[in-house]
Amino acid sequence: MSDTIDLAAAGPILHDMIKVIVDNAALLNDLDGAVGDGDHGVNMSKGFRRTGQKLDAAPTGLGEGFGVLAETLLDEIGGSMGPLYGSFFLDMSTFLRGRTTLDRDGFAAMLRAGVAAVVDLGEGRLGDKSLVDVLVPARDAFDAAAGRGEDFSACLGSLDDAAERGFASTRDLVAKIGRASRLGERSRGHLDAGAASCRMLLHALADGLRRQLDD
Repeated sequence: MSDTIDLAAAGPILHDMIKVIVDNAALLNDLDGAVGDGDHGVNMSKGFRRTGQKLDAAPTGLGEGFGVLAETLLDEIGGSMGPLYGSFFLDMSTFLRGRTTLDRDGFAAMLRAGVAAVVDLGEGRLGDKSLVDVLVPARDAFDAAAGRGEDFSACLGSLDDAAERGFASTRDLVAKIGRASRLGERSRGHLDAGAASCRMLLHALADGLRRQLDD
């Protein structure tokens, strides 16, 4: 088992991330419809499908692919999710610029950069019922596992588990940001759509990277 990712070989992971969003667009709409406009899946699948078309025409490595995804989301998705996800992937792409490989500590730094971009732009905090409730626990779990000396693959497993718990936690939270915040206490009992898409993306990323490490 390797402990380093070849970023050029990891480019196809973007297609896994695209597929999970496109395939689950209806579910994301349903989750969003319970407390919001019901268009999260439509908007996300539009941006991710368009990214897939661009990557089909000009395949890239993982870092460049993150950049294509970021540009597409920033340019073609309205509302808050385009800028938030666009900034997330843009800052991770920027971190990877000029690199050909990615190890455990590099991934940790890359993820911290992406999460910081989301928090800074959206001003969301842990417990606000948003994608931050997935991103922050995932980041912290990866860092904690790395601090225990666990290898890259094991750290990704910890990230994946924490992302799932963070997503599940949004059901019992009251929304403090976004359209759902207008519902106050009535937003409790519903899973957050942004947290759902974030959990899907982190799972696809972690799973793809773990497969690369196992090869």
